[in-house]
Amino acid sequence: MKLLVVGHGYLGQAITHEFREHGWQVAATSLSGNDDTLACDVANMDDVTKLPNADFIVHCAASGRGGAEAYQRVYVDGCQNLTRQFPGVPLLFTSSTSVYAQTDGSVVTENDLAIPDRETGALLLEAERITLAAGGIVTRLAGIYGPQRSVILKKFLSGDAVIEEDGRRFLNQIHRDDAARAIFHLATSRPLPHGEIYNLCDSTPLTQLECYEKLAEIFSLPLPPSGPRDLNRKRGWTHKQVSNGKLRATGWMPHFPSFTTAAEAVSRSL
Repeated sequence: MKLLVVGHGYLGQAITHEFREHGWQVAATSLSGNDDTLACDVANMDDVTKLPNADFIVHCAASGRGGAEAYQRVYVDGCQNLTRQFPGVPLLFTSSTSVYAQTDGSVVTENDLAIPDRETGALLLEAERITLAAGGIVTRLAGIYGPQRSVILKKFLSGDAVIEEDGRRFLNQIHRDDAARAIFHLATSRPLPHGEIYNLCDSTPLTQLECYEKLAEIFSLPLPPSGPRDLNRKRGWTHKQVSNGKLRATGWMPHFPSFTTAAEAVSRSL
């Protein structure tokens, strides 16, 4: 079986590793073409036409911290180009739980409204629409952490963390390797779940206060101070508990059901 991975960053590298461990041939792209990847600007149809055929495609390219213009090119134009060039080949697009703008602390499933309050979120929904219309799969990922990467943990250990107001806001996270395993699980499910959306997060949404209390216990450090909300967060300020129940019902289970279960191991890699 052949996999095409579009975007070979933090998550893309883990996806490549997971599929190769199971005997798949993997071709991966990056904008630069470094590290044995194929150079490809997924927004450029001329580049996309040069990509090799595959049995399954994963679009997990990053926007490069760009705004709406980058989202349009990488996600909307990218999904459009891939579905045009590879009709009939299943495409899995890695979207984001940031498309849910709920602020009431409610449990959010794939059936709940996704009405993002930012233009970038609206562009993710358009890329999702293109993918689903072509019979593809959408995974909405929570905040990714893992080896050498955790914004929450870095801020806590450096003393830069702040508990926003009373700390009631929920944090929804997913370990990078659990995300890669979930994507492999969906790619190899039979029948393939065409036209489906799955929330990709762990099983334990934690309030900010609960998270920091547990980290303080694990690392024997004081709680961070309280402060105002950070309204400039890239993913927006939301307050919701994202459910992974639909994905778990397919047989997938996270190895790390909670962010704090992996915190000590991740801390050693930061």
